[in-house]
Amino acid sequence: MDVSGGSGQPRSGNDEPAEPRAHPTAPAADPTGPAERGPGETSGQPSATPDEPGRAAPTGKPDPDTDGESDTDARSKPPSDSRRAPDPSAPSDLSAPTEPSGTTEPSVPQGPAEPREPAAGPRHAAHHAGTDAPRHRTEAHTEGTGGPGRPPQRRPEPGGGLLMGRPFGVPVYVAPSWFLVAVLITWVFGGQLDRVLPELGAARYLVSLFFAIAFYASVLVHELAHTVAALRFKLPVRRIQLQFFGGVSEIEKEAETPGREFVLAFVGPLLSLVLSGVFYAALLPVEPDSVPGVLLAGLMVSNLIVAAFNLLPGLPLDGGRMLRAVVWKLTGKPMSGTIAAAWVGRALAIAVLIGLPLLTQSLGSDAADDVGMDTVMDALLAAILAAIIWTGAGNSLRMARLREHLPELRARALTRRAVPVQADTPLSEALRRANASGARALVVVDADGTPASLVREAAIVGVPEHRRPWVPVSTLAQDLTDGMRVSAELSGEELLDALRANPATEYLVVEETGEIYGVLSAADVERAFVKAMARPS
Repeated sequence: MDVSGGSGQPRSGNDEPAEPRAHPTAPAADPTGPAERGPGETSGQPSATPDEPGRAAPTGKPDPDTDGESDTDARSKPPSDSRRAPDPSAPSDLSAPTEPSGTTEPSVPQGPAEPREPAAGPRHAAHHAGTDAPRHRTEAHTEGTGGPGRPPQRRPEPGGGLLMGRPFGVPVYVAPSWFLVAVLITWVFGGQLDRVLPELGAARYLVSLFFAIAFYASVLVHELAHTVAALRFKLPVRRIQLQFFGGVSEIEKEAETPGREFVLAFVGPLLSLVLSGVFYAALLPVEPDSVPGVLLAGLMVSNLIVAAFNLLPGLPLDGGRMLRAVVWKLTGKPMSGTIAAAWVGRALAIAVLIGLPLLTQSLGSDAADDVGMDTVMDALLAAILAAIIWTGAGNSLRMARLREHLPELRARALTRRAVPVQADTPLSEALRRANASGARALVVVDADGTPASLVREAAIVGVPEHRRPWVPVSTLAQDLTDGMRVSAELSGEELLDALRANPATEYLVVEETGEIYGVLSAADVERAFVKAMARPS
């Protein structure tokens, strides 16, 4: 991590706060994990009682309000599939408009993320509802696709400043705030050079600017240490960003074991210590009162400070992540480690706020002329550092809570039961079939039974009831793309990543065999996420 915070902390997937977002499919955010800071709509879709999933509900289910619409043959009985749950007692009517649910701004990731994130309730079934409809297994495979459950596409690059390069394939950005800190370092270090090497004159500011660039290059090495370790452990790294108080390595997944977590956190300060030693060794043959001597001494001390500061045992610093790993190992619970390290981080923030000005004042000159502006600057620096540590500790707690609840989001549990209909089926007839089978979604299929599009719920609500017999469902449907097919087995971060990578209002959920399981509404995922986050840990 860098001068003012631990780096390499997993992200929820974006730079925003890790709290529930208004739309789970919007690009992050992630979600994804708390970033180590270095000093370093869906349309408002109805939220109805979840339908119990059934694997391809039989189409011959009799309508309780009609006599003789279907016989009592085996088609009217649900198959005894272990994945099928009982039909809901009061399924929602697809044709009736319902109130959109409110959303909350929580970033998990991230979301992850962070996420923009979003609850649970089972459902499925994809056979025709009317007795006059042919029975067949509807498959979700399409020519040229990789079948159901394809891995989500990689999100577009996040940006975040001036792109400087891609070491190890990870983009490195310099945030606009870096230029401000570069000016400050140039000014402060230039004043020190004026006392040590007064003969430099105005050239001292060029030397100071070189020092600022070299210092942040060493910060980048610190962050690259985290990145290389993360890639070694098969953890995706979204980007590295150099900013005002150092750097951030945005690691999108959490380490799987406490040992890996410890290593991932420790390599940053270790590299800073190594750099400090290298600069010390280079300083030995150099004249101390020369420009190279002053630069090497400054880089040696600054890297030593970066390492020492990041080893302090409180989140979001690297030392806090090391403490978290130790408590995780002892208790077997990563959440316990996060809570312990986060509260130590908050105590550390208070200690920095009070102790740093006192320490610098005690180490400084006792002359009255030296008190005043220096004291104010020390207090301001302490306040900024304390705020960064306190905020980072709080974000770490929120992200840990987010990750704890993410497994509750399961595609299979959130999927709405669906019925397949032909493209030329009148909307009124499609709704009749859906309501007869307790379904809450419509899938348009071709003559072979292959899904071609999803009928949008918002579009259904917009059609007046008296026009529905003359409106074919194909005019209200959205064509299926590869990204709109998700596996019924997805859950947690994998589910959110799939939705973020392919923003849409509805998704076709399919079994591993390619059979339709149902339709997943992004609004349902959002409501489930908000509900899960509202529960205490």
